[in-house]
Amino acid sequence: MNSQKKIALTLPDGSSRTFDGPVTGSILAADIGPGLFKAAIAIVVDGEQWDLSREITQDSAVAIITKNDEAALEILRHDAAHILAEAVKELYPDTQVTIGPSIENGFYYDFARETPFTTDDLVIIEKRMSEIIDRDEEIIRSEMDRDAAVKFFSDMGEAYKAELIAAIPEGQAITLYKQGDFIDLCRGPHLPSTGKLGKDCFKLMKVAGAYWRGDSNNEMLQRIYGTAWRTKKELKAYLHRLEEAEKRDHRKLGKEMKLFHFQEEAAGMPFWHPAGWTIYQQVEAYIRRKQQKYGYQEIKTPQLVDRSLWEKSGHWEKFREHMYTTEADGRALAFKPMNCPCHVQVFNQGIVSYRDLPLRLAEFGSCHRYEPSGALHGLMRVRSFVQDDAHIFCTRDQITSETEVFCKMLLEIYKDFGFEEVKVKFSDRPEVRAGDDATWDESEDALRDAISRTGLDYSMNPGEGAFYGPKLEFVLTDAIGRDWQCGTLQVDFITPKRLNAQYVGSDNDKHHPVMLHRAILGSFERFLGILIEEHAGRFPLWLAPTQVVVTGITSDQDDHVCKVYDQLIAQGIRAEKDLRSEKINYKIREHSHAKVPAIYVVGAREATENTVTVRRLGSKQQETLDLDVAINKLKAESLAPDQRTGQ
Repeated sequence: MNSQKKIALTLPDGSSRTFDGPVTGSILAADIGPGLFKAAIAIVVDGEQWDLSREITQDSAVAIITKNDEAALEILRHDAAHILAEAVKELYPDTQVTIGPSIENGFYYDFARETPFTTDDLVIIEKRMSEIIDRDEEIIRSEMDRDAAVKFFSDMGEAYKAELIAAIPEGQAITLYKQGDFIDLCRGPHLPSTGKLGKDCFKLMKVAGAYWRGDSNNEMLQRIYGTAWRTKKELKAYLHRLEEAEKRDHRKLGKEMKLFHFQEEAAGMPFWHPAGWTIYQQVEAYIRRKQQKYGYQEIKTPQLVDRSLWEKSGHWEKFREHMYTTEADGRALAFKPMNCPCHVQVFNQGIVSYRDLPLRLAEFGSCHRYEPSGALHGLMRVRSFVQDDAHIFCTRDQITSETEVFCKMLLEIYKDFGFEEVKVKFSDRPEVRAGDDATWDESEDALRDAISRTGLDYSMNPGEGAFYGPKLEFVLTDAIGRDWQCGTLQVDFITPKRLNAQYVGSDNDKHHPVMLHRAILGSFERFLGILIEEHAGRFPLWLAPTQVVVTGITSDQDDHVCKVYDQLIAQGIRAEKDLRSEKINYKIREHSHAKVPAIYVVGAREATENTVTVRRLGSKQQETLDLDVAINKLKAESLAPDQRTGQ
C-alpha cells in the first residue's frame, strides 16, 4: 500500500493538481501540457523562484515561468553571466572569477586577470559563449557545507570565491550550479540548460574596471558588461535604443549646439551659454504663466539659511550629508537643498484664516545638494539646480480637490512639451522617516483616496516616500522608450507641525495646515537635459534658441537680408542673419546641422519681389512666400502652446 503523502499544487488560475509525492517544476509543466513543458524555464513556489528540477515536497501555490514572461529576463541574464564566466575560464584558464549578477538591461562579471581584456577579446569570448549555448549543457543545482565549499574553491585556485563563501554564516548551506566543467557559487534559479538562452539574444558591450567588493582599498578587477534579452528582436530593439540614445546624448548636443558646459572649478554646476539660457528662459516663462493661471503666487526665498531652521524641519538629521555648509558671525549656515522650510516661513508671517486656504506658494528655487563626483552626469545629476517648486497649504478636506487640480495642470504641461505617456507611482513610508505610524496612516490614506478620485492608474513604489510623507511620482516616457521620473506630489502632515505653521479655523481655534509639496519639471537642469534628448536637439519652434536664420545667395542681397532680419526681430522672433561670403549650400548645411528650425534664403528675385524662400529643418521641400506672410506664419508657429488661439 502506498502511504506517500500527496502533494497539491495550486495554479494562478485557482485550479489545482495533485501528485502522489514530491514533484519537480518540469513534471508539473509536462502534466499541464507539452507546449508548456517546452516553454518552461523556471517555477515560482509560494512566491519564490525555483529551478524546474527542484523538488516540491509540500502543498504550494505555484506558477510556471516561460521565456515570454517578464520574470524570465532576470533569469536569462543571470545565466548569460555564468556562460560568460565559463567562456572566459575556457579561453583564459588562469583568470579567477569573482561576482557576476544580472542588472538592468543585462549582466556583468568581474574577473581577476593580469592581462587586460580588449575589445578583440570580447569578440572571441562572445563566440565561445555561442558555442557553450550550442552544447546545451545541463545546469545542475547542488548544495555543499560552507567549510567544504571554501576548501573546494580554494583548491581550484578561486581565492575570491573562497573569500565570499567564508563570509557566509557557519551552518548555512551553500548553493552551487554546474554546467559542463564550470561550477559557480549562486542562489539561482537558472535555466534547465545553456541552450535555453539563445545565442542570438545576447551581446557583450564593454570592459571596465571595478574594485573587489566595491572597495577602493581592494584590488582592481576587470568587469565585462553584456546585455541579454528573450528574443533576437528584443536585443535588436535595445541596441537601436542605445544607438539613438548616443545620438541624443544631451552632453554631446549641448557642446555641439553651444548650450552649456561644465568644468572642474564648479563640478556639477552648469555654465549656461546664450543659446541654452534662451531655452531655459522660455521654459521658465511658460511655467510661470501656467502657475499664474492655476492660482499660484510666486515668491523668492534665501539660499543660505541658519542651521537651526534645518534642525527644526528635520533636514539636518535626515539630509545632512547632502548639504553644503559654511559659517558667518559664529553661526552655522547651510545652502538650502530644498525650499519647503523657507516657504513655511512665508506662510507664518501674519495670521492666516481658513478662508485663505488653499494658499499656493511657488518659487523657482535655487538649491544645492552635494552629490558624489562619481554620480554626476551632465544636466541629469548636478549639485546646483533650480526647482519649479511650490507648496500648497490646505486643510485635510482640500487634499483631494488640490490633487485633482494639480494632476490636470501637470498633464497639460507634459503634453505641451510633447510627452503624452505618463505613469504614476505611489511611494509610501520609507524606513527612515519622521512622525508616528498613525500620522503616516492618515497621510497615506488621504493621498491614496486623492489619486483614486483623479481616475489615473498608478502602481506602488514601496518604501520610497519622502521622510516626511508619502508621495506620487510622475514618470514620463520619451521618444525612444526611456522613463524619466520628473513630477512629484507629497502629502506632509509633519513639517507644518515642526515649524509651527498654523491657521485659524472656522471654530476660531488654531490648526496645523496640510502641506502639499509639488513639482512638475523637478529640476530645470534635468528637465532640459531630458528635453534635449527627447527632441535630439531639434526643438519645437517655440523653444528653439534661434528660430530662423536669414541669409543671401550673394553679398548683393545683404541689404535685403538685414531688412528681413530687422522685421523678424521687431516681431519678437529669435532671428540671426548670415552675411558671410560662403556658398549658399554650405551655409544651409551648417545651419541645418545646428538644428535651426527655419532658414530664409534671399536671392536677387526675392530681394526684388520682397519675398523669401523658406527651408524648414528636416524637409526637402521649400516654398517662396511674400515676406509679410512668411513672418506672420512664423510668428504664429513660434508662440508657446499656452499662448496659441484656443489655449
